[in-house]
Amino acid sequence: MFSRIAPFFVLLTALFAPLALRAEVPQSMQQMQLSFAPLVKKTSPAVVNIYAQRKVQAQMTPFMADPFFAQFFAMRGMGGLLQERIEKSLGSGVIVDPDGQIATNTHVIRGATEITVVTSDGREFAAEKVLDDPKSDLAILRIKPKGAKLHYLELADSDQAEVGDLVLAIGNPFGVGQTVTSGIISGLSRSNVQGAGEYSFFIQTDAAINPGNSGGALIDMRGRLLGINSMIYSKDGGSLGIGFAIPSSMLRTVIDASRHGGKVVRAWTGLSGQAVTPDMVESLGLERATGALINRVNPKSPAYKAGIRSGDVILSVNDHDVADPDALKFRIATVPIGTPVKVTLFRGGKTGSATLVAEAPPEDPPRDETTLKGRHPLSGAVVVNISPAVAEELGGVAQESGVVVVKANDGYAARFGLQEGDIILAVNGDKIGSVSDLRDVLDEDARRWALQIMRGSRVMNLILTL
Repeated sequence: MFSRIAPFFVLLTALFAPLALRAEVPQSMQQMQLSFAPLVKKTSPAVVNIYAQRKVQAQMTPFMADPFFAQFFAMRGMGGLLQERIEKSLGSGVIVDPDGQIATNTHVIRGATEITVVTSDGREFAAEKVLDDPKSDLAILRIKPKGAKLHYLELADSDQAEVGDLVLAIGNPFGVGQTVTSGIISGLSRSNVQGAGEYSFFIQTDAAINPGNSGGALIDMRGRLLGINSMIYSKDGGSLGIGFAIPSSMLRTVIDASRHGGKVVRAWTGLSGQAVTPDMVESLGLERATGALINRVNPKSPAYKAGIRSGDVILSVNDHDVADPDALKFRIATVPIGTPVKVTLFRGGKTGSATLVAEAPPEDPPRDETTLKGRHPLSGAVVVNISPAVAEELGGVAQESGVVVVKANDGYAARFGLQEGDIILAVNGDKIGSVSDLRDVLDEDARRWALQIMRGSRVMNLILTL
Protein backbone atom coordinates (compact mmCIF):
# COMPACT_ATOMS: atom_id res chain seq x y z
CA MET A 1 0.00 0.00 0.00
CA PHE A 2 2.66 2.53 1.00
CA SER A 3 4.80 1.70 -1.99
CA ARG A 4 1.98 2.61 -4.32
CA ILE A 5 1.26 5.94 -2.62
CA ALA A 6 4.90 7.11 -2.45
CA PRO A 7 5.29 7.82 -6.19
CA PHE A 8 2.03 9.77 -6.09
CA PHE A 9 3.41 12.12 -3.42
CA VAL A 10 6.59 12.58 -5.42
CA LEU A 11 4.45 13.56 -8.41
CA LEU A 12 2.41 16.02 -6.33
CA THR A 13 5.58 17.65 -5.03
CA ALA A 14 6.83 18.14 -8.55
CA LEU A 15 3.51 19.57 -9.72
CA PHE A 16 3.06 22.06 -6.87
CA ALA A 17 6.69 23.22 -6.69
CA PRO A 18 6.20 26.07 -9.23
CA LEU A 19 3.24 27.47 -7.28
CA ALA A 20 5.19 27.32 -4.03
CA LEU A 21 7.84 29.56 -5.56
CA ARG A 22 5.42 32.10 -7.06
CA ALA A 23 1.90 32.53 -5.65
CA GLU A 24 -0.42 34.13 -8.18
CA VAL A 25 -3.95 33.80 -9.46
CA PRO A 26 -4.08 30.81 -11.86
CA GLN A 27 -4.03 31.93 -15.50
CA SER A 28 -4.85 28.69 -17.29
CA MET A 29 -6.72 25.44 -16.83
CA GLN A 30 -3.43 23.63 -16.33
CA GLN A 31 -2.53 25.96 -13.47
CA MET A 32 -6.02 25.68 -12.00
CA GLN A 33 -5.67 21.94 -11.76
CA LEU A 34 -2.61 22.42 -9.60
CA SER A 35 -4.06 24.53 -6.76
CA PHE A 36 -6.79 26.97 -5.79
CA ALA A 37 -4.52 28.44 -3.08
CA PRO A 38 -3.72 31.75 -4.87
CA LEU A 39 -7.41 32.31 -5.55
CA VAL A 40 -8.33 31.55 -1.93
CA LYS A 41 -5.67 33.94 -0.61
CA LYS A 42 -7.09 36.66 -2.84
CA THR A 43 -10.75 36.20 -1.89
CA SER A 44 -11.07 34.67 1.59
CA PRO A 45 -10.21 37.87 3.54
CA ALA A 46 -13.46 39.36 2.21
CA VAL A 47 -15.57 36.59 3.79
CA VAL A 48 -16.51 37.21 7.42
CA ASN A 49 -18.17 35.42 10.33
CA ILE A 50 -21.42 36.90 11.61
CA TYR A 51 -22.55 36.37 15.19
CA ALA A 52 -26.19 37.37 15.75
CA GLN A 53 -27.75 37.69 19.19
CA ARG A 54 -31.51 37.86 19.73
CA LYS A 55 -33.91 37.88 22.66
CA VAL A 56 -36.58 35.18 22.70
CA GLN A 57 -39.42 34.31 25.05
CA ALA A 58 -39.54 30.77 26.43
CA GLN A 59 -41.62 28.90 28.97
CA MET A 60 -40.10 29.04 32.45
CA THR A 61 -40.17 25.26 32.75
CA PRO A 62 -39.82 22.55 30.09
CA PHE A 63 -42.59 20.62 31.84
CA MET A 64 -45.09 23.02 30.24
CA ALA A 65 -44.64 21.08 27.02
CA ASP A 66 -46.07 17.99 28.71
CA PRO A 67 -49.90 18.07 28.85
CA PHE A 68 -49.95 16.16 32.16
CA PHE A 69 -47.68 18.61 34.03
CA ALA A 70 -49.03 21.67 32.22
CA GLN A 71 -52.40 21.40 33.95
CA PHE A 72 -50.76 21.72 37.40
CA PHE A 73 -48.77 24.82 36.39
CA ALA A 74 -51.93 26.30 34.92
CA MET A 75 -53.79 25.69 38.20
CA ARG A 76 -51.08 27.63 40.03
CA GLY A 77 -51.36 30.51 37.61
CA MET A 78 -47.98 29.83 36.00
CA GLY A 79 -49.24 28.65 32.61
CA GLY A 80 -48.55 31.94 30.86
CA LEU A 81 -45.26 32.84 32.51
CA LEU A 82 -42.45 33.36 30.04
CA GLN A 83 -38.75 33.83 30.58
CA GLU A 84 -36.59 35.98 28.36
CA ARG A 85 -33.37 34.37 27.20
CA ILE A 86 -30.60 35.19 24.76
CA GLU A 87 -30.28 33.06 21.63
CA LYS A 88 -27.14 33.15 19.52
CA SER A 89 -26.62 32.09 15.92
CA LEU A 90 -23.69 31.92 13.54
CA GLY A 91 -23.49 32.62 9.83
CA SER A 92 -21.25 34.14 7.19
CA GLY A 93 -21.13 37.33 5.16
CA VAL A 94 -19.21 38.95 2.32
CA ILE A 95 -17.67 42.44 2.28
CA VAL A 96 -18.83 44.06 -0.96
CA ASP A 97 -17.19 47.48 -0.78
CA PRO A 98 -14.16 49.08 0.94
CA ASP A 99 -16.39 51.22 3.18
CA GLY A 100 -17.71 48.25 5.13
CA GLN A 101 -20.91 47.09 3.46
CA ILE A 102 -21.50 43.38 4.03
CA ALA A 103 -23.97 41.11 2.23
CA THR A 104 -25.52 38.15 4.04
CA ASN A 105 -28.82 36.26 4.30
CA THR A 106 -31.87 37.66 6.01
CA HIS A 107 -32.30 34.41 7.93
CA VAL A 108 -28.80 34.79 9.42
CA ILE A 109 -29.65 38.04 11.22
CA ARG A 110 -33.45 37.74 11.58
CA GLY A 111 -34.62 39.27 14.85
CA ALA A 112 -31.08 40.11 15.95
CA THR A 113 -30.64 42.74 18.64
CA GLU A 114 -26.86 42.66 18.40
CA ILE A 115 -24.66 41.72 15.44
CA THR A 116 -20.90 41.19 15.55
CA VAL A 117 -18.70 40.72 12.49
CA VAL A 118 -15.34 38.95 12.75
CA THR A 119 -12.93 39.15 9.82
CA SER A 120 -10.68 36.30 8.73
CA ASP A 121 -7.71 37.90 10.55
CA GLY A 122 -9.62 38.08 13.84
CA ARG A 123 -10.73 41.71 13.94
CA GLU A 124 -14.16 42.31 15.50
CA PHE A 125 -16.66 45.01 14.51
CA ALA A 126 -20.13 45.90 15.72
CA ALA A 127 -22.49 45.87 12.74
CA GLU A 128 -25.72 47.70 12.00
CA LYS A 129 -28.46 46.50 9.67
CA VAL A 130 -28.86 48.79 6.67
CA LEU A 131 -31.41 46.82 4.68
CA ASP A 132 -33.35 43.61 5.13
CA ASP A 133 -35.15 42.08 2.14
CA PRO A 134 -36.94 38.86 3.20
CA LYS A 135 -38.36 38.32 -0.29
CA SER A 136 -34.88 37.62 -1.65
CA ASP A 137 -33.43 36.43 1.70
CA LEU A 138 -30.73 39.09 1.41
CA ALA A 139 -29.60 41.63 3.98
CA ILE A 140 -26.98 44.37 3.98
CA LEU A 141 -24.96 45.23 7.09
CA ARG A 142 -22.48 48.02 7.67
CA ILE A 143 -19.38 48.14 9.84
CA LYS A 144 -17.13 51.12 10.53
CA PRO A 145 -13.55 50.13 9.67
CA LYS A 146 -12.13 53.31 11.28
CA GLY A 147 -9.34 53.59 8.75
CA ALA A 148 -8.57 49.86 8.68
CA LYS A 149 -8.20 48.34 5.23
CA LEU A 150 -10.95 45.95 4.26
CA HIS A 151 -10.73 43.37 1.52
CA TYR A 152 -13.87 43.17 -0.60
CA LEU A 153 -15.18 41.23 -3.57
CA GLU A 154 -16.42 42.63 -6.85
CA LEU A 155 -19.64 41.20 -8.23
CA ALA A 156 -19.57 38.84 -11.19
CA ASP A 157 -22.31 38.80 -13.82
CA SER A 158 -24.25 35.70 -12.79
CA ASP A 159 -26.09 35.76 -16.13
CA GLN A 160 -22.81 34.83 -17.83
CA ALA A 161 -22.28 31.75 -15.66
CA GLU A 162 -22.63 28.33 -17.26
CA VAL A 163 -23.28 24.83 -16.00
CA GLY A 164 -19.91 23.16 -15.49
CA ASP A 165 -18.03 26.32 -14.44
CA LEU A 166 -15.68 25.82 -11.49
CA VAL A 167 -16.65 27.61 -8.27
CA LEU A 168 -15.47 27.91 -4.66
CA ALA A 169 -17.73 28.22 -1.61
CA ILE A 170 -16.28 30.08 1.38
CA GLY A 171 -17.91 30.29 4.80
CA ASN A 172 -17.86 29.09 8.38
CA PRO A 173 -19.71 25.75 8.54
CA PHE A 174 -20.66 24.49 12.01
CA GLY A 175 -18.49 27.25 13.51
CA VAL A 176 -15.27 25.32 12.89
CA GLY A 177 -13.60 28.31 11.21
CA GLN A 178 -13.33 29.64 7.70
CA THR A 179 -13.62 26.77 5.25
CA VAL A 180 -13.24 26.56 1.48
CA THR A 181 -14.90 23.91 -0.67
CA SER A 182 -14.74 23.51 -4.43
CA GLY A 183 -17.18 22.28 -7.04
CA ILE A 184 -18.95 23.23 -10.22
CA ILE A 185 -22.16 24.95 -11.15
CA SER A 186 -24.59 22.06 -11.31
CA GLY A 187 -27.61 24.02 -12.51
CA LEU A 188 -28.92 27.51 -13.17
CA SER A 189 -32.28 29.20 -12.74
CA ARG A 190 -33.43 26.73 -10.09
CA SER A 191 -36.93 27.65 -8.93
CA ASN A 192 -39.55 25.90 -6.81
CA VAL A 193 -36.97 25.29 -4.09
CA GLN A 194 -38.82 24.37 -0.91
CA GLY A 195 -38.39 26.93 1.87
CA ALA A 196 -37.08 29.66 -0.44
CA GLY A 197 -38.28 33.25 -0.44
CA GLU A 198 -40.60 34.87 -2.95
CA TYR A 199 -37.84 35.18 -5.54
CA SER A 200 -36.77 31.58 -5.95
CA PHE A 201 -34.17 31.53 -8.71
CA PHE A 202 -30.92 29.93 -7.60
CA ILE A 203 -27.51 28.86 -8.80
CA GLN A 204 -27.08 25.19 -7.87
CA THR A 205 -23.63 23.90 -6.93
CA ASP A 206 -22.10 20.67 -5.67
CA ALA A 207 -19.50 22.58 -3.63
CA ALA A 208 -20.14 21.46 -0.04
CA ILE A 209 -22.35 23.92 1.84
CA ASN A 210 -23.30 23.26 5.46
CA PRO A 211 -25.02 25.09 8.34
CA GLY A 212 -22.99 28.23 9.05
CA ASN A 213 -22.17 28.71 5.36
CA SER A 214 -25.34 30.76 4.91
CA GLY A 215 -24.43 34.25 3.76
CA GLY A 216 -21.00 33.15 2.55
CA ALA A 217 -19.48 33.57 -0.88
CA LEU A 218 -19.77 31.53 -4.04
CA ILE A 219 -16.91 32.81 -6.20
CA ASP A 220 -15.86 32.25 -9.78
CA MET A 221 -12.37 31.53 -11.04
CA ARG A 222 -11.59 35.23 -11.42
CA GLY A 223 -12.19 35.84 -7.73
CA ARG A 224 -15.52 37.61 -8.19
CA LEU A 225 -18.68 37.13 -6.16
CA LEU A 226 -21.04 34.97 -8.19
CA GLY A 227 -23.65 34.44 -5.49
CA ILE A 228 -24.52 34.31 -1.79
CA ASN A 229 -24.75 30.77 -0.41
CA SER A 230 -28.20 30.38 1.02
CA MET A 231 -29.70 26.89 1.19
CA ILE A 232 -28.96 23.20 0.90
CA TYR A 233 -31.01 20.14 0.12
CA SER A 234 -30.38 17.74 2.97
CA LYS A 235 -32.06 14.93 4.88
CA ASP A 236 -29.92 15.26 8.00
CA GLY A 237 -28.57 18.84 7.93
CA GLY A 238 -25.29 17.90 6.22
CA SER A 239 -24.20 18.48 2.65
CA LEU A 240 -25.45 16.11 -0.05
CA GLY A 241 -23.81 18.04 -2.86
CA ILE A 242 -26.95 20.05 -3.62
CA GLY A 243 -26.46 23.65 -2.52
CA PHE A 244 -28.12 26.84 -3.67
CA ALA A 245 -26.79 30.39 -3.98
CA ILE A 246 -28.67 33.62 -4.67
CA PRO A 247 -27.30 35.05 -7.96
CA SER A 248 -25.25 38.24 -7.97
CA SER A 249 -27.81 39.84 -10.33
CA MET A 250 -30.34 39.86 -7.47
CA LEU A 251 -27.71 40.87 -4.92
CA ARG A 252 -26.77 43.87 -7.08
CA THR A 253 -30.32 45.29 -6.88
CA VAL A 254 -30.32 44.96 -3.08
CA ILE A 255 -26.89 46.59 -2.74
CA ASP A 256 -28.00 49.47 -4.98
CA ALA A 257 -31.14 49.92 -2.87
CA SER A 258 -29.07 50.04 0.32
CA ARG A 259 -27.10 52.92 -1.15
CA HIS A 260 -30.17 54.85 -2.30
CA GLY A 261 -32.71 55.06 0.48
CA GLY A 262 -32.46 51.66 2.09
CA LYS A 263 -35.64 50.21 0.56
CA VAL A 264 -35.95 47.75 -2.31
CA VAL A 265 -38.43 48.95 -4.93
CA ARG A 266 -38.80 46.41 -7.72
CA ALA A 267 -40.13 47.00 -11.20
CA TRP A 268 -43.82 46.42 -11.88
CA THR A 269 -45.17 45.18 -15.20
CA GLY A 270 -48.80 44.46 -14.35
CA LEU A 271 -48.47 40.91 -15.68
CA SER A 272 -49.53 37.64 -14.10
CA GLY A 273 -49.49 34.23 -15.67
CA GLN A 274 -48.92 30.52 -15.45
CA ALA A 275 -46.45 27.93 -16.68
CA VAL A 276 -46.88 26.41 -20.13
CA THR A 277 -47.62 22.72 -19.64
CA PRO A 278 -47.02 19.95 -22.21
CA ASP A 279 -50.74 19.61 -22.94
CA MET A 280 -50.87 23.33 -23.89
CA VAL A 281 -48.06 23.17 -26.42
CA GLU A 282 -50.10 22.07 -29.43
CA SER A 283 -53.02 24.44 -28.83
CA LEU A 284 -50.67 27.39 -28.39
CA GLY A 285 -48.61 26.46 -31.44
CA LEU A 286 -45.34 26.22 -29.53
CA GLU A 287 -42.57 23.73 -30.19
CA ARG A 288 -42.02 22.90 -26.52
CA ALA A 289 -43.38 23.61 -23.03
CA THR A 290 -41.57 26.80 -22.07
CA GLY A 291 -42.40 30.39 -21.25
CA ALA A 292 -44.95 32.21 -19.12
CA LEU A 293 -48.53 32.20 -20.42
CA ILE A 294 -50.07 35.57 -19.56
CA ASN A 295 -53.61 35.35 -18.18
CA ARG A 296 -54.01 38.87 -16.83
CA VAL A 297 -52.66 42.31 -17.76
CA ASN A 298 -53.42 45.36 -15.65
CA PRO A 299 -54.90 47.96 -18.06
CA LYS A 300 -52.89 50.74 -16.38
CA SER A 301 -49.60 48.84 -16.50
CA PRO A 302 -46.42 49.34 -18.58
CA ALA A 303 -47.02 45.93 -20.15
CA TYR A 304 -50.48 46.92 -21.41
CA LYS A 305 -49.10 50.18 -22.80
CA ALA A 306 -46.44 48.14 -24.63
CA GLY A 307 -49.11 46.01 -26.32
CA ILE A 308 -48.80 42.80 -24.27
CA ARG A 309 -52.13 41.05 -23.89
CA SER A 310 -53.70 38.08 -22.14
CA GLY A 311 -52.90 34.90 -24.07
CA ASP A 312 -49.37 35.98 -25.03
CA VAL A 313 -46.50 33.68 -24.05
CA ILE A 314 -43.41 35.48 -22.74
CA LEU A 315 -40.29 33.69 -23.99
CA SER A 316 -37.49 36.01 -22.87
CA VAL A 317 -36.72 39.26 -21.06
CA ASN A 318 -33.73 41.29 -22.23
CA ASP A 319 -32.56 38.21 -24.18
CA HIS A 320 -32.63 35.99 -21.09
CA ASP A 321 -34.83 32.92 -21.53
CA VAL A 322 -38.01 32.75 -19.47
CA ALA A 323 -38.95 29.15 -18.69
CA ASP A 324 -41.85 29.86 -16.34
CA PRO A 325 -43.56 32.63 -14.32
CA ASP A 326 -40.89 32.42 -11.59
CA ALA A 327 -38.21 33.21 -14.17
CA LEU A 328 -40.28 36.11 -15.51
CA LYS A 329 -40.74 37.49 -12.00
CA PHE A 330 -37.01 37.22 -11.27
CA ARG A 331 -35.95 38.86 -14.52
CA ILE A 332 -38.28 41.80 -14.01
CA ALA A 333 -37.21 42.14 -10.35
CA THR A 334 -33.57 42.67 -11.37
CA VAL A 335 -34.34 45.47 -13.85
CA PRO A 336 -33.66 49.01 -12.54
CA ILE A 337 -36.65 51.36 -12.39
CA GLY A 338 -36.89 53.61 -15.44
CA THR A 339 -34.98 51.38 -17.85
CA PRO A 340 -36.43 49.85 -21.03
CA VAL A 341 -37.24 46.14 -20.99
CA LYS A 342 -37.23 44.10 -24.18
CA VAL A 343 -39.75 41.27 -24.10
CA THR A 344 -39.88 38.47 -26.66
CA LEU A 345 -43.34 36.94 -26.92
CA PHE A 346 -45.29 34.36 -28.88
CA ARG A 347 -48.75 35.21 -30.21
CA GLY A 348 -50.92 33.56 -32.84
CA GLY A 349 -48.19 31.27 -34.10
CA LYS A 350 -45.65 34.05 -34.52
CA THR A 351 -42.76 35.36 -32.42
CA GLY A 352 -42.65 39.10 -31.82
CA SER A 353 -41.26 41.62 -29.37
CA ALA A 354 -42.38 44.52 -27.23
CA THR A 355 -40.52 47.12 -25.21
CA LEU A 356 -41.83 48.46 -21.95
CA VAL A 357 -40.36 50.83 -19.39
CA ALA A 358 -39.84 49.46 -15.89
CA GLU A 359 -41.98 51.40 -13.42
CA ALA A 360 -42.32 51.37 -9.66
CA PRO A 361 -45.64 49.85 -8.60
CA PRO A 362 -48.17 52.68 -8.14
CA GLU A 363 -50.23 53.20 -5.01
CA ASP A 364 -53.50 53.55 -6.87
CA PRO A 365 -55.94 53.61 -5.16
CA PRO A 366 -54.46 55.23 -2.02
CA ARG A 367 -54.11 52.67 0.77
CA ASP A 368 -56.40 54.47 3.28
CA GLU A 369 -54.91 52.49 6.19
CA THR A 370 -57.51 51.98 8.89
CA THR A 371 -57.58 50.24 12.27
CA LEU A 372 -61.05 48.77 12.57
CA LYS A 373 -62.89 49.33 15.85
CA GLY A 374 -66.27 48.37 17.23
CA ARG A 375 -68.27 45.27 18.09
CA HIS A 376 -67.67 43.09 15.04
CA PRO A 377 -65.33 40.16 14.15
CA LEU A 378 -62.84 42.39 12.34
CA SER A 379 -62.26 44.69 15.30
CA GLY A 380 -58.53 45.20 15.92
CA ALA A 381 -57.48 44.46 12.33
CA VAL A 382 -55.54 46.98 10.27
CA VAL A 383 -56.72 47.04 6.65
CA VAL A 384 -55.71 48.87 3.45
CA ASN A 385 -56.90 49.17 -0.13
CA ILE A 386 -55.08 46.81 -2.49
CA SER A 387 -52.90 48.51 -5.10
CA PRO A 388 -49.91 47.31 -7.11
CA ALA A 389 -47.63 48.84 -4.45
CA VAL A 390 -49.45 47.06 -1.61
CA ALA A 391 -49.48 43.77 -3.54
CA GLU A 392 -45.70 44.02 -4.04
CA GLU A 393 -45.10 44.78 -0.35
CA LEU A 394 -47.16 41.85 0.89
CA GLY A 395 -46.31 39.41 -1.88
CA GLY A 396 -48.63 36.69 -3.09
CA VAL A 397 -51.79 38.85 -3.00
CA ALA A 398 -54.21 37.12 -5.37
CA GLN A 399 -56.25 40.18 -6.35
CA GLU A 400 -55.39 43.59 -7.80
CA SER A 401 -58.23 45.38 -6.02
CA GLY A 402 -60.21 45.13 -2.81
CA VAL A 403 -59.25 45.24 0.87
CA VAL A 404 -56.45 43.31 2.53
CA VAL A 405 -55.50 42.79 6.17
CA VAL A 406 -51.97 44.02 6.99
CA LYS A 407 -52.09 43.36 10.74
CA ALA A 408 -54.37 41.33 13.02
CA ASN A 409 -52.74 41.17 16.44
CA ASP A 410 -55.55 42.58 18.58
CA GLY A 411 -59.23 42.32 19.40
CA TYR A 412 -61.76 40.01 17.82
CA ALA A 413 -59.67 39.83 14.63
CA ALA A 414 -56.86 38.07 16.49
CA ARG A 415 -59.28 35.94 18.45
CA PHE A 416 -61.00 34.66 15.31
CA GLY A 417 -57.67 33.91 13.59
CA LEU A 418 -57.56 36.61 10.93
CA GLN A 419 -54.13 36.76 9.28
CA GLU A 420 -51.95 39.23 7.43
CA GLY A 421 -52.66 38.91 3.71
CA ASP A 422 -56.32 37.88 4.13
CA ILE A 423 -58.51 39.60 1.52
CA ILE A 424 -61.99 40.58 2.69
CA LEU A 425 -64.35 39.80 -0.20
CA ALA A 426 -67.77 40.27 1.44
CA VAL A 427 -69.44 41.00 4.77
CA ASN A 428 -73.04 39.95 5.38
CA GLY A 429 -73.55 39.49 1.64
CA ASP A 430 -72.22 42.94 0.68
CA LYS A 431 -69.21 42.89 -1.65
CA ILE A 432 -66.22 44.85 -0.38
CA GLY A 433 -64.35 46.92 -2.95
CA SER A 434 -62.63 49.46 -0.70
CA VAL A 435 -61.86 50.31 2.91
CA SER A 436 -64.67 52.85 2.75
CA ASP A 437 -67.13 50.09 1.76
CA LEU A 438 -65.92 47.97 4.68
CA ARG A 439 -66.33 50.77 7.22
CA ASP A 440 -69.90 51.38 6.07
CA VAL A 441 -70.86 47.70 6.36
CA LEU A 442 -69.28 47.32 9.80
CA ASP A 443 -71.34 50.22 11.15
CA GLU A 444 -74.34 47.88 11.17
CA ASP A 445 -75.51 46.60 14.55
CA ALA A 446 -75.46 42.80 14.29
CA ARG A 447 -74.66 39.79 16.43
CA ARG A 448 -74.26 37.32 13.59
CA TRP A 449 -71.70 38.04 10.88
CA ALA A 450 -71.11 36.28 7.56
CA LEU A 451 -67.58 36.84 6.22
CA GLN A 452 -66.12 35.79 2.89
CA ILE A 453 -62.32 35.84 3.03
CA MET A 454 -59.66 34.83 0.53
CA ARG A 455 -56.49 33.35 2.04
CA GLY A 456 -53.96 32.52 -0.64
CA SER A 457 -55.97 30.82 -3.38
CA ARG A 458 -58.64 29.53 -0.97
CA VAL A 459 -61.97 31.28 -0.39
CA MET A 460 -63.46 30.78 3.10
CA ASN A 461 -67.05 31.47 4.14
CA LEU A 462 -67.32 32.05 7.87
CA ILE A 463 -70.32 32.53 10.14
CA LEU A 464 -69.33 34.22 13.42
CA THR A 465 -71.46 35.15 16.41
CA LEU A 466 -70.35 37.66 19.03
